[in-house]
Amino acid sequence: MELSWLNTFITVEREKSFRKAADVLFVSQPTVTVHIKSIEKELGVSLFERNNRFVKLTEEGRRFLRHAQRVLAVHQEGMEDMHSFTQGYRHKLSLAISPSIADTIMPTVLKGYLKRNPEVEINVDIRESVEIEEAVGNEEVDIGFSLLPSHNNDVICYELYEDEIIFCVPHDGYDDESAPLNYPETFLQQHYLFTHNYPGVWDSLHQKIKSNFPQSKSMKVSQVHITKRFIASGLGVSFLPKSAVRRELLEGRILEVPFPEISLPNVHTYALTKYNHTLENDFIDFVSNHQFK
Repeated sequence: MELSWLNTFITVEREKSFRKAADVLFVSQPTVTVHIKSIEKELGVSLFERNNRFVKLTEEGRRFLRHAQRVLAVHQEGMEDMHSFTQGYRHKLSLAISPSIADTIMPTVLKGYLKRNPEVEINVDIRESVEIEEAVGNEEVDIGFSLLPSHNNDVICYELYEDEIIFCVPHDGYDDESAPLNYPETFLQQHYLFTHNYPGVWDSLHQKIKSNFPQSKSMKVSQVHITKRFIASGLGVSFLPKSAVRRELLEGRILEVPFPEISLPNVHTYALTKYNHTLENDFIDFVSNHQFK
């Protein structure tokens, strides 16, 4: 049985039409028919029920579908593995990284690691922190870098870094010695407060802010990098991890304002993995030795 037949079978099932499958595969409709009939002859069963509008799988066709999908998946995996091998890769790591971590420390970390370990192929999947624990537990990825700890006993969790939260305001022409910087409530009165851009801290922090500054107006913005752009444009203010705004502070696009009215929490960065394998541990050690501040 040829792989092209299996691909045709799966495409017909997906498109529910021999004609549409032929268009997708860039072959003639008779070729599609020949492929399906060849499989049916070899298996001794009918795979599709046909009517004037569409085709659907028979009971035998539904049973065979998962086998065909598995065969093509194994073939694709083998092709990708050999392609990686011929490119010089000998090991592979798959990472799930939260957007804010990917936007801050990971570019530098990955550049340094790959320079030192050119034989390692790395695949990166950007996911929200709330999704990373499950991805690691289900072995969808080898390592997760999250802003939330793991509560799964099957997942090993390492704390990599503790960071302080700071009050971030737009530059607005001020400098570090300008008087308004001594009065953070002024910024809360004149700007929107961007909330819930960072997991694990905002519910309690927002409650404290509303208690101390009941007139403040808030706006939920789910991503740190969007929050930073909004602040720099003068639209609002927020509380963000210092490491997340290091570049903006250095460039003067965002200013840090002391906020003594509230005890601000610290936030944490975690590495999650399911196994204590050498490759995973070496990468986590490399990340943990990164200069975060």
